[in-house]
Amino acid sequence: MTPLYNVILLTLFAGLAMPIGAILANFEHIRSSWLENELRHGVAAFGGGALLSAIALVLVPEGIEHFEAWSAALLFLSGGLGFMMLDIQLSKNQTSMSQLIAMLSDFIPESLALGAAFALGTINGVLLAILIALQNLPEGFNAFRELKASSGYRSSTIIVIFFLLALCGPIAGAIAHVWLSEWPAVVSGIMLFASGGILYAVFQDIAPQVPLEKHWAPPMGAVMGFVLGLVGYMLV
Repeated sequence: MTPLYNVILLTLFAGLAMPIGAILANFEHIRSSWLENELRHGVAAFGGGALLSAIALVLVPEGIEHFEAWSAALLFLSGGLGFMMLDIQLSKNQTSMSQLIAMLSDFIPESLALGAAFALGTINGVLLAILIALQNLPEGFNAFRELKASSGYRSSTIIVIFFLLALCGPIAGAIAHVWLSEWPAVVSGIMLFASGGILYAVFQDIAPQVPLEKHWAPPMGAVMGFVLGLVGYMLV
């Protein structure tokens, strides 16, 4: 297969982890209520840890390569401000989609990076796709529960939406592979902007959902999620 087909297949594989996570969230039920609560808080923490690892180990290190300190900081801050404004607008409509947007803010830049890097032959695409998929699984789980609780959408509708969103990966990867591989600074700028938005989302919406009174295991999910990214970073 040509490198472009490889990019499309790998990013699609990574993206399909989002609807799979949503399906798991839809059918997730544990008889013991305390264990079910702890699992949900733990998955939220795991998703937050995975997002932080994406920022610290992939998006920011790759993003700062083509910018001076001041311009990198400006892009990062712009991402945070942009996400804050979007969050304010969503709150006016009484619909919370912060985790969904954080998931896409992570998935799309990483798909861009995969497509561009694949064109240059500088990355283990299969391994990166597996890591993106492992991040998307808990993020899809959390985003489904958030949308289900804050909107009037049926479960089947949300899952179909997630399947459609999985196509964002192949589209982004193909665009980066065909056009943006010659403009690495553009990809880096997108990654920095996304990093600021993701960091805002983690501390605004995801981290506050983790604490559970008189339970101490859920925050370890964040540690495990970050370790997932760390291992992947070192392997790549």
